[in-house]
Amino acid sequence: MQENKVLNYIKDVLENMPNDWLRLTTHRLDIYNESLAKTEFLEQFENLFNENNSENVVLSELPTAYDYIRLGHPLSSVLEWGIAKLNNLDSKSVISFSSKTVPVLAVLRKNLFEKKNTQIVYTDELPETFDAEVIKKVYGYDFELKKVNAIEEIPVFDGTTIFMTQQETVSCFNLPESVDFLINTYPQFGSILLANGEKNATYVSEIQHVRRRETIAMTPANTLAVLNILVGNTSFENKVSDFARNKASVINSIKEITTANSKAVVGSSGLSIQYAIMMGLVDHAMENHAGKKIRFVVPPNCYGGTNDQARRVAACNPDIEVMDLPVDGGQDMVQSIDVVLEKIAQEDAVPYIIAEIPTNPRVEVPNLEKLKEALSKERKTANGETAIDPVFVLDQTFCPNVHFLGDNDILSAVRTIAYVSGSKFPSGGLCTAGYSIANTKAASLMDKIEKHLHLCDNEATDLQMEILAKQLPSMNQRIHDAYVYTRDFVTFVEENLPGAKINFVSEELAAQDFTPSVFSLDLPTKGDTEEEREAYKRELNLKLINMMISEIPNESKFCVSYGQLKGCYWTIPATSTQGTTKEGDKDYIVRVALSGNMDLDLHKKVFLDFVKGL
Repeated sequence: MQENKVLNYIKDVLENMPNDWLRLTTHRLDIYNESLAKTEFLEQFENLFNENNSENVVLSELPTAYDYIRLGHPLSSVLEWGIAKLNNLDSKSVISFSSKTVPVLAVLRKNLFEKKNTQIVYTDELPETFDAEVIKKVYGYDFELKKVNAIEEIPVFDGTTIFMTQQETVSCFNLPESVDFLINTYPQFGSILLANGEKNATYVSEIQHVRRRETIAMTPANTLAVLNILVGNTSFENKVSDFARNKASVINSIKEITTANSKAVVGSSGLSIQYAIMMGLVDHAMENHAGKKIRFVVPPNCYGGTNDQARRVAACNPDIEVMDLPVDGGQDMVQSIDVVLEKIAQEDAVPYIIAEIPTNPRVEVPNLEKLKEALSKERKTANGETAIDPVFVLDQTFCPNVHFLGDNDILSAVRTIAYVSGSKFPSGGLCTAGYSIANTKAASLMDKIEKHLHLCDNEATDLQMEILAKQLPSMNQRIHDAYVYTRDFVTFVEENLPGAKINFVSEELAAQDFTPSVFSLDLPTKGDTEEEREAYKRELNLKLINMMISEIPNESKFCVSYGQLKGCYWTIPATSTQGTTKEGDKDYIVRVALSGNMDLDLHKKVFLDFVKGL
């Protein structure tokens, strides 16, 4: 009876769900409480279930489940809730992944710190991307593999038992006590992890964090397919896909845009790509610089996901350390790089630098000639030997149109890998996929990066590749159009609120193709003490954003993304993109992202109303 009620309700929800559940990649922050991610959504969803209310209007009013769709979304939350209901589990204990291998890595990571044994038991075959030798050697995880004919044959084990299977059913899994985690894989869609019992509840938040940082949730399109299977609307089938053709088109576009000739890879998100880069570089260092320490150099106030992921990789290996690279707010990137590379050379360690150009959120560009000199400079170890030259990992998301990687470009003499979050300009906000490519000097590193992208099963999905194939050819034109509007709006703000500090590129940098459509705004403040001035400014930030999104709700969004196809996005980095950044390094300023398709005059009018109210 309960099972039918759950399935019938989900079926009704699928018929009436808002279009945004399937379409949006980033959600409104004004109806999102990060500390209650998924929980608040499901509490209200449960109430609707109890009332048997699946009307479109009430579903549309549910609070945002997650701020970024790669972390989870309404459809993934509904799928996890439904499977939990059918298996008498807490909905927190069911977690869907786009990847078939990362959920295993998530449990192994937890057990690494717990110093706990793990056995991975499976029927049939493990996912083809699962490379046990590399997972043990490069990731540092330890486990035993055991093949059985059925779940009843799982041997008693002193530690954690992971059971991997590929069941046609999506609903009831009949978990025995001997299984701590069941991971059911779906060849086309990803996987679903079930944490069994209260004894494994402590794993849930850490597994969720792996999904947050090293991969993505099962995508909305794939989640919808699995939900339809769950309620009996369809069954598993091999859909004919133009994946190969779309991938070839995307790779060709990436090479044309970057003028680079190396292998290019396309992942399920920017952080999926970054994780493949980091683990590929670790693998390369272990192979080519055995026994040497590895140093990842990262700006402390950069995008929180980058910062957090780097520290998470370092936490798993005593030979890896993260070093800070001050780049913003009066700190010079080139000078910081010079200082930190000297320290690493003295250690005779392997230097990998991750940096954004322009920087986020203050949109600063270093002196590129001096940057090249600092990165190219030959340094000596404490023993007087030649130090290992750095690899510069460039997050080019703000300006993916700028040429860094060609054989005649500024960084051609430096081993450089660039990557871009595809949820921004490449797709115009239509999907989360990202891509990476290297210059000629770093081209050989791309094999390792591709290897770890595949090992983590983090390549872009069929639909993501299809979207990028459609959107990438128009990207540079969209970047140009959005910059024109942004420059116009920045000039307007400068003229009408001269007391504000604006961080944006100069006309000279724009002439070099640094044409971002994002700027940051440090509003004028008042007060007798630093605390009063800071509190007033933070209040003013929210007042401005609330005016914009309430007066222009069809175009202005309280949202963290940019590179969108239309409208204007507003956010405060300290409470969004810098979520895991140390408090002292956070930026409580307004970040504004414009597109080339919006009512610029109306935005100017509302901003002028804000200024008049000061």
